[in-house]
Amino acid sequence: MDKALQEIKFSVLDLSPITEGNTAAAAFKNSLDLAQHAEKWGYKRYWVAEHHNMPGIASSATAVLIGYIAGGTNTIRVGSGGIMLPNHAPLIIAEQFGTLESMYPGRIDLGLGRAPGSDQMTAYALRRSSKRDGSDFPEQLEELRNYIQPYEHTMLPVRAIPGEGMDIPIWLLGSSSFSARLAGECGLPFAFASHFSPDYTLPALEAYRNNFRPSVVLEKPYIMVGANIIVAETEEKATMLATSSQQQFLSLVRGKPTKLKAPVSNMDEIWNGNEKAIVEQQLRTSIIGTPKTVEKKLRQFIDETNADEIIVNSQIFHHSERLKSYQMLSELVNN
Repeated sequence: MDKALQEIKFSVLDLSPITEGNTAAAAFKNSLDLAQHAEKWGYKRYWVAEHHNMPGIASSATAVLIGYIAGGTNTIRVGSGGIMLPNHAPLIIAEQFGTLESMYPGRIDLGLGRAPGSDQMTAYALRRSSKRDGSDFPEQLEELRNYIQPYEHTMLPVRAIPGEGMDIPIWLLGSSSFSARLAGECGLPFAFASHFSPDYTLPALEAYRNNFRPSVVLEKPYIMVGANIIVAETEEKATMLATSSQQQFLSLVRGKPTKLKAPVSNMDEIWNGNEKAIVEQQLRTSIIGTPKTVEKKLRQFIDETNADEIIVNSQIFHHSERLKSYQMLSELVNN
């Protein structure tokens, strides 16, 4: 059955972009301002993502930023999209999110990924080991889940305080089928990174649904998909605004990540043919245009994925334009 736009929940994925000429301090202020507007505009949740060694992304200390965002808002759910579990001891994550849930009860989400969120050298700097490749992610997940169980259910010799006995929703995040299958087997909600891994979207969602087992957390599958969405008054303006995210992805392709750059009128002056093909392939599911265009593409995307929720990433250089894009999207999906 086709889902109407009004049946879908919409959320915000914020990488807290550091724009060229600005600092992390400015990025954090912009993130809080966007979160406050998103709350007013009816977005379900506001997630920030763990990335390291990225000059254009300020959300490396993810749990700290979540506390800042939650402290400046009132009702919107705030969480991680996600915390890269192999970078951390499960006990630390249980304590951090137990602390956040204690401060902001009923508003904290814990989204977990198994990728490093960085290059291998940075992963080593974080983990102090080259052996932590994410293969033990299921064991780490089980350990973390045990720490937030009531103590009488586990009787663990080491306890997460605060953390144990708390209702902290855990989501698994992924860009392939590994976490999709695991989320299904555990009966957990699943979020897929469609915004940068479009080729694996439908296979991963199928794997999640096929492997889903009802649990005390969920009776049936629940799917969130990521989408790059930029809404503007004209097609030309939306296309130009999108060149900032294209330049950011291009910097990753070149192995030289940068701060988020201002939009340009002609990307062909910046990339070569091969680079253009790579960037456009990875970002090909981006939804960019006027409200009418975005509505049409959104309906197609929802029909293809049958998602329950869409988490929206909008890497736009000017903060005022980023606000405007999210506002126009909220008006589109709430009317």
